[in-house]
Amino acid sequence: QVQLVESGGGLVQVGDSLRLSCAASGHSFSFYEMGWFRQAPGKERDFVGNISRGGGITNYADSVKGRFTISRDNAKNTAYLQMNSLKPEDTAVYHCAAQSSRGDYLYWGQGTQVTVSS
Repeated sequence: QVQLVESGGGLVQVGDSLRLSCAASGHSFSFYEMGWFRQAPGKERDFVGNISRGGGITNYADSVKGRFTISRDNAKNTAYLQMNSLKPEDTAVYHCAAQSSRGDYLYWGQGTQVTVSS
C-alpha cells in the first residue's frame, strides 16, 4: 500500500511556473514508476507524463513536452512536476499515481488544483 499526497498547486498567471510535489508513504517508493495526470472541469483525466523507478527515463504528453519536467528523489520518497510557461489550458486538478510493474496505476493522490489565469 502506498499513500500519495500532492502539494504545490495554486493560482498563477500565464507564463508563470509552479512545482508540484507528490509525497509517498507506505511501501517502498522506489518500487514504482510514477505518473502525473490532470483533469480539467468537464473533461476526462489526461496523462501528463511519467518517470521510471530510477528516474532515468521520462515520457510526456505532447501538450506539455518542453514545458514540464518530471523528476523524483527516492531518498525523500517524493516525485515532482516542474511546470514552466503555464497556459490557461493547463488549468486542472493534478494527480500523481504509482504504477505497478504490470503497467496499471495502483495508487492515486487526492490531487492539487492548478489554475492559470490570463
